[in-house]
Amino acid sequence: MSSLSWPQVIEFSRTITQKVGAQLLEEYGQVQAIAKDDGSLVTRCDRWSDQTIGDAIATTFPEHGFLTEEGTHQFPAQDWCWIIDPIDGTTNFTRGIPIWAISLGLLYQGTPVFGYVHLPPLDQTFHGFWQAPNHTNGAFLNDVPITTRTEAPAPNQFFSLCARSTDILKQPFPCKVRMLGSAAYNILTVAAGMTLGAVEATPKIWDIAAVWPILQAAGGAWQALEPDPIFPLQVGESYGDRPYPTLAVSNIQLLPEFLPLVQCVSKNP
Repeated sequence: MSSLSWPQVIEFSRTITQKVGAQLLEEYGQVQAIAKDDGSLVTRCDRWSDQTIGDAIATTFPEHGFLTEEGTHQFPAQDWCWIIDPIDGTTNFTRGIPIWAISLGLLYQGTPVFGYVHLPPLDQTFHGFWQAPNHTNGAFLNDVPITTRTEAPAPNQFFSLCARSTDILKQPFPCKVRMLGSAAYNILTVAAGMTLGAVEATPKIWDIAAVWPILQAAGGAWQALEPDPIFPLQVGESYGDRPYPTLAVSNIQLLPEFLPLVQCVSKNP
């Protein structure tokens, strides 16, 4: 394993997301989006952010690989790989809704060990380490440690949906539901103790790579809703088209209660 300076990783993540975020704030709510082949939206701001972050990684960590939403989807051979979501919540971004994020996940040998997610409109920045080499586990919001909630499901507790998971409401559901429009933020609300759980029906690898370590470091549980494991990613495979139906809950004891309620989302197109 090549040496890696975690303070450098954190400072790099902070600097590049602040720089990109400041520029995106100047343009959000004012740009038009077009539909990609998979139906998701993209703007010139997504592409600019993607390119800017990728170039910065190549300059600062030339020995690292990277995989990006708007660039290369093939997982590289390097031990260390960054996965970039240049704007998570592009629809919100184009409509002036202030829930969107810049998301960076750092993987070691195919598994995320560090995540950094910056939400410029909310002035919120999450980061976390989970089983990272030479670093203790921990999750943080604006550098303050965070943990998941300990309460049981109840009508006054929140659970976050994505737009493709509303079929779960055809049955009695034990919490109030919210729909935020950002896959990363849906899961981060669980990590930060805002919600008891979240479900995402069709997230891509760039939607989840950064939040995977943050959620678990905060005490949460991650459950894939399909039998194949998500990680480790495999060298040479393309990850542009594969969805990863996912359930996130505040603690592992809640999985038996919520899992039967959300299994239907993995059957959605």
